[in-house]
Amino acid sequence: MLDIIYRYDPNNRIRSSLPSDAREACRVLEEGNREFAGLLDSFLASDAPITRIVPFNLRDLGMADTQGAAPEQRPFAVVLGCSDARVPTELVFNQACNSLFVVRVAGNVLGSECLGSIDYALEHLGESVKVLVVLGHSGCGAVTAAVDAFLLPGRYLDVAPSHPLRAVVDRLLLPVRGAAKSLETAWGPQVTSRPGYRRALIEVAVTLNAALTAATLRQEFRDRLRPDMDVVFGVYNLVTRRVQLPTRPALDVGLAHTTDSMEGLFQLAADLSRCDVIQALLGDEPAWEPA
Repeated sequence: MLDIIYRYDPNNRIRSSLPSDAREACRVLEEGNREFAGLLDSFLASDAPITRIVPFNLRDLGMADTQGAAPEQRPFAVVLGCSDARVPTELVFNQACNSLFVVRVAGNVLGSECLGSIDYALEHLGESVKVLVVLGHSGCGAVTAAVDAFLLPGRYLDVAPSHPLRAVVDRLLLPVRGAAKSLETAWGPQVTSRPGYRRALIEVAVTLNAALTAATLRQEFRDRLRPDMDVVFGVYNLVTRRVQLPTRPALDVGLAHTTDSMEGLFQLAADLSRCDVIQALLGDEPAWEPA
């Protein structure tokens, strides 16, 4: 049995202080994800009942000491994530309500509505917000649709009649093209014939999409980012339940700092294409030396 319990204890009220800066905010998110993933690891490894208590403050649910007083919104992080039902943002980071300002859309693409939501958070909640997070996830269905449209252009006809759906896929074609180019640069043009090429392309594109979106946010809000704020990105692995990049060790947890330089993005694409995870996804080893 595994219980995850949200608990309010009037005799042991939780500390209400916010992270002081982006570094501490990232540490809180990473430790939360590490606890969440570790909890499920322990459950799978043991037959004994396991209980996880997540403390929260009743004030954050509107149950203030003074009747009629609405709770103050005080998130320390803005998270742009995917709508995928398997990636519950607060649960993934082991956070209770009023800690995260969450914007979710298929493929965590950055449309005008998402930008407007993030703009609102920075304008009205700016003092509490310390970090902007772009969270992708492995096996993303939206990225998969874009990869399939890239590999088999005829598949684009499946989404062409729907302008809203086409808008999501169109925004994802850029990181997909970048992922395809980086894989070809790393392994030669014959990489497309490798048995796991499609899966590898999806996973490289997922990470590049998160990185490109984070870089866009840094540029878009560069005049609003205080010295104590930062923009980071990560990928939630549906199998290991950890937020990480494919370039990190399998059981590691870590958000990555974004860059607004093209050189940094190109280097990330190259590192992704050559990392052990992507090589394993590609399948059979090539008979030629990589480029």
